[in-house]
Order: sequence, then C-alpha cells, then structure tokens
Amino acid sequence: MEALKRRIKTDGRNLGGGILKVDGFINHQVDPDLMQACGRELARRFAPARATKVLTAEISGIAPAFCAALALGVPVVYARKQRPITMPDQVYLTLAPSHTKGLSVELIVSPEYLRATERVLIIDDFLATGQTILGLARLAGAAGAAVVGIGVVIEKTFEGGREALRPLGVPIEALARVADMRDGRIVFAN
Repeated sequence: MEALKRRIKTDGRNLGGGILKVDGFINHQVDPDLMQACGRELARRFAPARATKVLTAEISGIAPAFCAALALGVPVVYARKQRPITMPDQVYLTLAPSHTKGLSVELIVSPEYLRATERVLIIDDFLATGQTILGLARLAGAAGAAVVGIGVVIEKTFEGGREALRPLGVPIEALARVADMRDGRIVFAN
C-alpha cells in the first residue's frame, strides 16, 4: 500500500534494535484517514475468507482491527491485557511476549464474545516475531473458533514472524513489508 509506505518513510523513525516508531500515525496518535484506508484494504484482501469476527490485541491493534471490521461489517473483539471486574470468572487467557515492553503480557478474552462458530480474522498493527498473533490464535483455538486469516499493517520480514505463523495454514497479508532496518534505514521488501 503506497500511501502507507510513503507515510512510514516520511514520519516513521528507526529507533534501532528493530524498533520502528510509527506511533504518530498508527498506534498512539492515529491518522483516521490512513487507518480507514488500511482497514478497507485489509477487508478487500480478506473478503473471500468470510470472517464473522475480527480479533486483535489491546491496544495498538485496535485502530486497524476496528477499521477492517467496519469495512467487513463484522464485530471486532480485542484481547485485554488486564481482566476487568465485568469479565466472567471463566475466560480464555494466554501469555505472549511483548517486543516493545520486553516482558510477557496476558491476553484475555471473554467467552461471551468469542464462540466456536466464529470465523476469526486476526488483525494487528505489526508482525515481527509473530508471538502476539500466535497468542491470539491460541485464544481463538481455545474458543473452538476457526482462524481464517491474519492481516497486519506493517511486517518486519527480518524477524521471522511469517515463518512462525505458517503452521496455522491461513493467508497472511501485510500492507507494508519492511525488509531491513540496519544502519538507521527503513527498506521495504518488494
């Protein structure tokens, strides 16, 4: 998606250590026009999967997941990192390492919102090592739901996430694929 790549080039920053700072337009401050375009494109790519629900992780995945779900006309559920008192006693819970936080975080979903009949499209802001997305897939599996695809705004191809997700056997789509961040660069894959 060329508009996204241009925005990454102009406003993104390589902070070193594989960290790509795009929080000024994707996940702390959100550019609604760009995010809506990303959501429409992800929805277009995954329309044949006939998803009944979009699943993401709190908090960074919510904007792209919401926009994709809106374009698909299905609900979006986000896995919480802390359990609110409104959630039932029995929940789906898994641990996933956080690349930016440097520790494992809980991902929690209420069984009220994720059922065995669901066809789940997982959407997130980044695909790096794939561990958060694998955690989301485990949550869907715990519910008995079928994961029908994985869509991300940005993939860092050099971190091996796509290979980690391949055993899930579902389509994986990235709107922008960053192949190299050495020496302060941001180089896109073809």
